[in-house]
Amino acid sequence: MSAGVLTAAYLIAGVLFIRSLGGLSKQATAMSGNTFGMLGMALAIVVTAVSWAQRGTSDLGVVMLLGAVGGGACVGAVLARRVEMTGMPELVAILHSFVGLAAVLVGISSYLSPRPGVVLAETDRVVHLLEIWVGIAVGAVTLTGSIIAWGKLRGSISGKPLLLPGRHMLNGLIAACIVGLGAPFLSAPSPDALHLVLIMTVLAGLLGAHLVMAIGGADMPVVVSLLNSYSGWAAASAGFVLENDLLIVTGALVGSSGTILSIIMCRAMNRSILNVVFGGFGTSDSRASMVAPAAPGEVREMTGDVVAERLLAAKSVIIVPGYGMAVARAQNAVDGLTRALLDRGVKVRFAIHPVAGRLPGHMNVLLAEAGIPYDIVMEMEHINHDFATTDVVLVIGANDIVNPGALDDPQSPIYGMPVLEVWKSQLVVVLKRGMAAGYAGVENPLFFHENCRMLFGDAGKTMSALVAAVRADEASAAE
Repeated sequence: MSAGVLTAAYLIAGVLFIRSLGGLSKQATAMSGNTFGMLGMALAIVVTAVSWAQRGTSDLGVVMLLGAVGGGACVGAVLARRVEMTGMPELVAILHSFVGLAAVLVGISSYLSPRPGVVLAETDRVVHLLEIWVGIAVGAVTLTGSIIAWGKLRGSISGKPLLLPGRHMLNGLIAACIVGLGAPFLSAPSPDALHLVLIMTVLAGLLGAHLVMAIGGADMPVVVSLLNSYSGWAAASAGFVLENDLLIVTGALVGSSGTILSIIMCRAMNRSILNVVFGGFGTSDSRASMVAPAAPGEVREMTGDVVAERLLAAKSVIIVPGYGMAVARAQNAVDGLTRALLDRGVKVRFAIHPVAGRLPGHMNVLLAEAGIPYDIVMEMEHINHDFATTDVVLVIGANDIVNPGALDDPQSPIYGMPVLEVWKSQLVVVLKRGMAAGYAGVENPLFFHENCRMLFGDAGKTMSALVAAVRADEASAAE
């Protein structure tokens, strides 16, 4: 394969990746965006494999390549079919760790086995070693940080932040050691400085783990987005080491888009991206402030039949989905209730908080999977002002994103975070299994508001009962 054909193929694959990102930015075009991404990756794999095979690679090397591609494709297909939507956040996190591991292995391999017959000038040698050093460091941070995020999302590691004394100084010291070790590494002939590479890899791994351990569980959507960015930069670093233009472009696309998404989510939570990068995001140095005291007041319950009556009598209904909806797999029942109310002439819309769930866009994907029309799914900034004129708000398995303490309680750990102001409506009905605090471990004073009612139970069963009640009323009215 000539260099011109290879470059043209890489250019087409890059354009497909850009089209993929464009398509994934909207629900209506997400499927086409996914298709563009698959086509671009398939083209990149085929072209790279053919080019590699034409370099005189042994038969064993070709077999290993085909085995790696085939095995990876099989594992990916099985995971995609078996993993439930509730398990998607931790799947994404662990896949990010694979990218970090690949960057570490590529960097070490390139350092130990430079291309035979290639003699680099001193400047080019230093640049190449710097690429290896940066690639391994970014990859190691991504690897361990993603593993910790996976553990937190899975529940294997506590969602509470690890707030070590002087943690920012510790992070700075580790980063300084990584930079400082780079000087003797660049001056040493290959592979005499392998011990420095291994020490740096361990330090970068510790840095990645400590950064994510210091972040509270409620902020995991931002962490997943940030790790997505890290994985992109790790891939771009590997591309520089391998001198692969497409890997550089693809990594830069993923890294930049992940960074932009992280910044958008941080702004939605009134936080700084620097707080995320350096750990301790959404936390306070005081351990006592991690859990706000329970709000005084009386919890008022409402039965499912009464909730159905209020929904049928309403002119405007807003549904706020949260992670509890995903756990209960209630999205299809929510779709049934939505269509039943729409048939009765009720105005139904959905309010989506940027960090609802455990993954950026988690609720959007669930609602799209259930067939909810895209045009009634609204982002927070587009619907928050409508709660004051809404008759009924259904909060399904959401907690921190509807906590009024974020606006009026300076002692709350989530103070300053923009939230969905559901308490401004005439009636708020919260569907929960019990009175346990949300993922951030913060009590929610909304549950004690005069216009708030609790509907306890499994959200899937509760929503199905509401659908049955609404349909029954519709049938009786028709008779």
